[in-house]
Amino acid sequence: MIEVADVLVNEEIIKENFVCNLHKCKGACCVEGDSGAPLERDELAVLREIYPKVKPFMTERGIETIEMAGTHVVDVDGDLTTPCVDGNKECAYVTWENGITKCAIEIAYEQGHTSWKKPISCHLYPIRTTKYPEFDVLNYDRWHICHDACSFGRELKVPIYSFLKEPLIRKYGESWYKELEEAAAAETT
Repeated sequence: MIEVADVLVNEEIIKENFVCNLHKCKGACCVEGDSGAPLERDELAVLREIYPKVKPFMTERGIETIEMAGTHVVDVDGDLTTPCVDGNKECAYVTWENGITKCAIEIAYEQGHTSWKKPISCHLYPIRTTKYPEFDVLNYDRWHICHDACSFGRELKVPIYSFLKEPLIRKYGESWYKELEEAAAAETT
C-alpha cells in the first residue's frame, strides 16, 4: 500500500494497466453483478433531486424500477446501491446506444441538465473504495468482464491511476492526485 494523505492506495492501481474498451465489453459492468452500483450516503439526496432530469433518458423498465423501489436501495449486504431492473439485472439508470451501455445520469450531465456526472463508484471503476473513520483504502477490483480493458491498457501503457485521473481528482482533489503521481513515479523508478 502507498499512503497518499489520508488514503491508502493499493500498489496495483499504479502498476497495473487499464483502459475501458466499450466496443469489446459493451459496458457489461453496468448489467452484470449481484447488486447495483455502490453509493455514498451524500449521493442519495443528489439522486432524488436529479431524478426528474434523468428520467427522460432512461428506459421504460428503468423508470418502472425507480418508481417502485426508489432512486436507491439497500442490497442484501446492507450496502446502499442503485436499484437493478428485476432486482438483479442491469442498473435502473442504464440505457443503450448502439448496443453499448450508457448511464442515463451521465447523458443528462453531458447535455447540461445536471451538474452531477454519475455515482463516484461508477466513475472510479475498477477502483473500489473501502471507507474507514480516519482513512480510505483504494483497491483494484479485478473482474473477468474487464479482460479487454486490461489488454487495451497494456497495449496503450496506461496505468489504472492515469486512466482514472478525472474521477480521482473529483473525489480527492488536484493536489492529492499530484501527490499520487509523485508517489507512482517514485514507486516505478
